[in-house]
Amino acid sequence: MSDLEIRPARPGELKTVGELTLAAYSAERNLVDGVGYAAELLDAARRAELAELLVAVDGDGTLVGTVTIARPGTEFAELSREGELEFRMLGVLPSATGRGIGEALTRAVIARARELAADRVVLCSLVTMTRAHRLYERLGFVRLSERDWEPHPGVTLIAYRLELT
Repeated sequence: MSDLEIRPARPGELKTVGELTLAAYSAERNLVDGVGYAAELLDAARRAELAELLVAVDGDGTLVGTVTIARPGTEFAELSREGELEFRMLGVLPSATGRGIGEALTRAVIARARELAADRVVLCSLVTMTRAHRLYERLGFVRLSERDWEPHPGVTLIAYRLELT
């Protein structure tokens, strides 16, 4: 996508990034009510402060996607270990799906992991996010079932990894 720019989020964009993330999860029915995750998705300012927050910007300047990158041992890392880079909260504006934005953001995470000399990229995803799973598997990610977990009763997250070495 030549008209797409992937870059760090800017301070003036954080409210929009949070709204975009929540809209993406809500549109795909991947929002588990009652566990406070909507508030976490909306709080892009906190993600920008404690992790790396990337955005995808369309040729006309519209924010169309976002992803959060977390290093092991940091506030937003859920399953990464030494030598791994983790990503979370990948979201694409519902009106912009099907244009390769999720793939471009995932490839940006992989490129960042290589810059940091990470051995692998890891993530976890709701078991119901089959569309995202197909993308990850197409890019070479494989299941990391020993790190599947439940952050809340009835909420199952499955893990994936991509070896870089």
